[in-house]
Amino acid sequence: MARMKDAHGSPCIGRVAMAQGAFPSTFRALRHRNFRLFFFGQMISLVGTWMQTIAQQWLVYRLTGSAAMLGMVNFMAVLPLVPLSLWGGSLADRFPKRSILVFTQSAMMVQAFILAALTWTGGVQVWHVLVLALLLGAVGAVDVPTRQAFIVEMVGDKEDLSNAIALNSAIFNGGRALGPAAAGAIVATIGEAGAFFINGVTFIAVIAGLLMMRLSASPRPPQPSRLGAHLREGMRYVWGHQVVTVLLSLVAISAFLSMPYSTLLPVFAHDVLAESAHPVVALLCGGSSAPFTCRSPDALIYGMLMAASGVGAVTGALFVASLPRGARRGRWLTVSNLCFPALLVAMALSRSFALSLLLLVGIGFAFVTQNALANTLIQITVPDSLRGRVMSFYSLMFQGMMRLGGMQAGAVGDRWGAPTAVGVGAAACLAYNLWVAWRYPRLRRMA
Repeated sequence: MARMKDAHGSPCIGRVAMAQGAFPSTFRALRHRNFRLFFFGQMISLVGTWMQTIAQQWLVYRLTGSAAMLGMVNFMAVLPLVPLSLWGGSLADRFPKRSILVFTQSAMMVQAFILAALTWTGGVQVWHVLVLALLLGAVGAVDVPTRQAFIVEMVGDKEDLSNAIALNSAIFNGGRALGPAAAGAIVATIGEAGAFFINGVTFIAVIAGLLMMRLSASPRPPQPSRLGAHLREGMRYVWGHQVVTVLLSLVAISAFLSMPYSTLLPVFAHDVLAESAHPVVALLCGGSSAPFTCRSPDALIYGMLMAASGVGAVTGALFVASLPRGARRGRWLTVSNLCFPALLVAMALSRSFALSLLLLVGIGFAFVTQNALANTLIQITVPDSLRGRVMSFYSLMFQGMMRLGGMQAGAVGDRWGAPTAVGVGAAACLAYNLWVAWRYPRLRRMA
């Protein structure tokens, strides 16, 4: 636990005098040109990414009517994570991260265009979606840890790292707020293919931003010559530092038991909340003066549910970004760890569309606060030479467990209903988080 004590004194938030900086404290990482290019490129691209996520889930549910198949798509995306994410983290520690990201983002763009073409021609089948999800998962296994580890290079030092991580989370969840709403309208009006095509186009922004960056050459410490030794070095660090292990466990349990609610939201939109949402759908889709001509009204409900969660998530990310130096991040992490599953239990019990929207705002806030703070506390603890490999563990715990959780929640949802799947999983997550709060009180005192 000595390492935890060292992390308390780390300058996790940079001191930017308002007289010197052009940006308010909440946006101080945007002082760095490279991070600005990344920030605005990702802001555009992530809206498209969330549009594709929502449209793909709706496409699968439209083709099959099966919650289990929604989980299967998530499972196909997680299959490459175990063999490839640790390898991807090792690549990030060995080779230029920008070059890796240009390749991965280009591959994702091609995948989106293929899915758009298949859907537009009417020949898309579920197995097409499964195979493309597998390919996207393989690319993402390399992209995510590399992107996480690249943040510190874009801001130049650790002074603004915490703020940059929070702003990165803000644009991710900004896309989560705008993308689903846009996808719901596009799918309801012209179909899923439009959302897939727009996503492909948005990758141009982030690729251009990466190519425009001016990066200084950073010295690389000697690395083990063999891949196995390189990976073992990262694993020894993770398991040898209790604070990192506990934080990763919180991420993993939350991703497996609580995050699958997003996988089951199409079921909530179609089967649980459709009747309560009917007045809203009638207002937006009924009559010649309505803003939408809805081919699929339930898709509009689904987009609104996801957008509510995204609004809360953006608010949570900006809250984390505004935390001053010396703030008790561990305390806020503990609060969000408890609020996230508790609010999910309430949502599982709700049959009101309006109440569910309000709960999803709180759920989004708590979720992103939890993950942004866990990410920050891990990164300010980890040495630069191990950052890629440790963040590959973070990626594996977050993405991998979330996808596996989506599969189990889909199976439980098919058997006992989506509210039961969400409520039971969230209750189990709440129990674990309460145990961690009691067992590791020093976590609450981390700055």
